[in-house]
Amino acid sequence: MTDKTFVSVFRSSKKADTYIFVRRGHYWSTLPEALREIFGQPVHSMDLVLTPERKLARATGQAVLEAIEDKDFYLQMPEELESYVVEFKEKLKDRR
Repeated sequence: MTDKTFVSVFRSSKKADTYIFVRRGHYWSTLPEALREIFGQPVHSMDLVLTPERKLARATGQAVLEAIEDKDFYLQMPEELESYVVEFKEKLKDRR
């Protein structure tokens, strides 16, 4: 991972308060098809220089950069949605 990475942030045209972070210039068509279908048409929000130390509204620069390094994207969902997903996964785990 580098010290500074140029990142583009897009908001979802289908899901409120849902954003995706990718390396600037990354081709949308190379992201997983299922993600693109759920996310909808990306709407450019901003470009920024991201460092591991940078604090974002809902994540750290380190977490975003690690996800981009690993999966080519970082998906940020609304808090309510995130807690619902975690709760759902926990319920599934309890049933096993």
